[in-house]
Amino acid sequence: MTAVADSFPRQYARTQRLTLGDPRDVSVSSDGLRIVFLRSRAGDDPVNCLWVADARTGEERLVADPRDLAIEHPDADDDLPAEELARRERARESASGITAYATDAAGTVAAFALAGRLFVSGLVSGVARPLDVAGPVFDPRPDPPARRVAYVSGRLLCIGELDSTWWVLAGGDLDEPETVSWGSAEFVAAEEMDRFRGYWWSPDGDAIAVCRVDTSPVQRWYIGDPADPAAEPTPIAYPVAGTDNADVSLHIFPIDHSEPIDVEWDRHAFPYLADVHWSAAGLIATVQSRDQRSTQIIAIDPTSGETTVLFVDHDEAWVELVPGTPRLLADGRLVACADRDGARRLIIDGEPVSPGDLQVRAIVATGDSDVTFIANPIDDATVQHVWRWSDDGFEPIADGPGMHSAAVAGGSTVVRSSRIDEPGVRYVLPGGHALESLAESALVTPNVQILSSAGRSTTTAVLLPHDHDGSPLPVLMDPYAGPHAQRVVQSYNAYLSSQWFADQGFAVVIVDGRGTPGRGSEYERAVNGDLASVVLEDQIDGLYQAADELGCLDLDRVGIRGWSFGGYIAALAVLQRPDVFHAAVAGAPATEWRLYDTFYTERYLGNPNENADAYDASSLLPLAGQLTRPLLLIHGLADDNVVSAHTLQLSSALLAAGKPHEVLPLVGMTHMANDEVVAENLLLHQLEFLRRSLGLAAIRTEVPT
Repeated sequence: MTAVADSFPRQYARTQRLTLGDPRDVSVSSDGLRIVFLRSRAGDDPVNCLWVADARTGEERLVADPRDLAIEHPDADDDLPAEELARRERARESASGITAYATDAAGTVAAFALAGRLFVSGLVSGVARPLDVAGPVFDPRPDPPARRVAYVSGRLLCIGELDSTWWVLAGGDLDEPETVSWGSAEFVAAEEMDRFRGYWWSPDGDAIAVCRVDTSPVQRWYIGDPADPAAEPTPIAYPVAGTDNADVSLHIFPIDHSEPIDVEWDRHAFPYLADVHWSAAGLIATVQSRDQRSTQIIAIDPTSGETTVLFVDHDEAWVELVPGTPRLLADGRLVACADRDGARRLIIDGEPVSPGDLQVRAIVATGDSDVTFIANPIDDATVQHVWRWSDDGFEPIADGPGMHSAAVAGGSTVVRSSRIDEPGVRYVLPGGHALESLAESALVTPNVQILSSAGRSTTTAVLLPHDHDGSPLPVLMDPYAGPHAQRVVQSYNAYLSSQWFADQGFAVVIVDGRGTPGRGSEYERAVNGDLASVVLEDQIDGLYQAADELGCLDLDRVGIRGWSFGGYIAALAVLQRPDVFHAAVAGAPATEWRLYDTFYTERYLGNPNENADAYDASSLLPLAGQLTRPLLLIHGLADDNVVSAHTLQLSSALLAAGKPHEVLPLVGMTHMANDEVVAENLLLHQLEFLRRSLGLAAIRTEVPT
């Protein structure tokens, strides 16, 4: 029997968007000698293993393979704790095996969970073994001196000793309600703040700062499986805009079993706990107001729980949370970021130190007296560079074309780079060696042109078929277009699926407009109070720019596709501007912002109980009667982020208005929709819909490569 050759949709799904086999989650030991990372064994293997590389020679050693650790099905989700399933959904984690790990301060021991069991691995010896503690185990973390491991088990924070004995540190009060958990991040922290953890070891390992989360104030929603009427719906505590959040507090638990200490701050004025960091220089945290216009960085006395305000920031729109902040230098100086004079600046002890023409994106690491950070020129958000600040000034670590980031410790820097002219990602070690990538080569090659953004509110990329003869091409807009995400970047792999659509006979146009990150404070805040108008306006502006510059776009046949916020914009486009857009595919769209979570939605639109007009103006439901173009709605019925009610309510409104449309429900799929068969056929289904809707049925057929 002859094997069927891969098509790109099949390869893209099978390799999880060409990410399998690439190194990931790279960290550096405190002495700078060991590079720790995860990687699967092949480009189509979803099971991650734990590896260590020598920083000087590049020699790699496998230290933990789930298949060798008595895990029968390391790629199955059936045995995973609910907390781990939720973490993977919040982190958009689609791989399996070892998907997260934590190390001691020296980087000599790693802890990780597999199928709800706890494992530790010696990163010098290369020996991994289980600790047979009571589980299920979630988010295990060794203490800094490598004497024991803390982990979450359900509602409890537990301590596992190296002899496999264990005990409960926090959450053992039998009188506490079942809505209370210890050591885990609440929904909005993980989904919107990028805080995926709920506890932090002290540097000496003698205490832990622990989050207590009570979800009793949060309304319950229910996610059912319509394909299985016998299955009970799953309740979720979903803090929808305008309703109550979880009650989150912070407590210091000494390991010696003495009484815990409550951390005191004005939780009424600052209910959001955005970040916590505990180093030898001190314990600090970021807290934020409900409207996100005010933020405080507080210092915490771990012996009393008393707090002191170190830094205050306020913005009439919102204060942006910057990954990696706050931190303390060894001498106690505070490292923060804030928007000052139109740019996001690096702040040292309250003073901006980075140039005003750089937009700081994240703090990578702090040393004794230096800070490594990621930034881009404010006039070019298509690149990201790595910089290092010290009292002596700034130096570039990686400032060439492309998207760069880094892992830093012990005087060693590992640079992660992706370029638009090279496939995949590359990790370069201090000695000049690179971590090996086992990822497959894509079956498409991007033919992409990034148009000049000088004097414009948009950054636009255009992809054309490789065999294009200059004749008019139907257009496919392919945006995300929303806050906190970019599509137009100098990275080869960012354009693979778009190029596949281009090779089917489209000019694919991708536009980053106002509201997307990287181009300054005012640019990001242009969506304040309105998630619809300027975003759609910029999509149209980018389309017309591409048409003017290339001269081969057929503006009488323009489709648009998108997922999540991109799905929202796709549906909005055909509802509001059918003169420009002729068909739309809207995947997992947020059609009614009153159905989305507090932290994200209220940042841009305010509280719906106080600012109903902003929600009405950004909702798709009142526009249902305006539909005159083909619209395909796609939604995972198990989505607990943008719940399927968004699509179902829009579909109901369209039906009530007598407007034909199509709905594709994805049974059992979440917001990621990462099932291999589903992912492959979703691309094919969208292509078929666009061809049919734009009258292109005979344009081309997919031929396996």
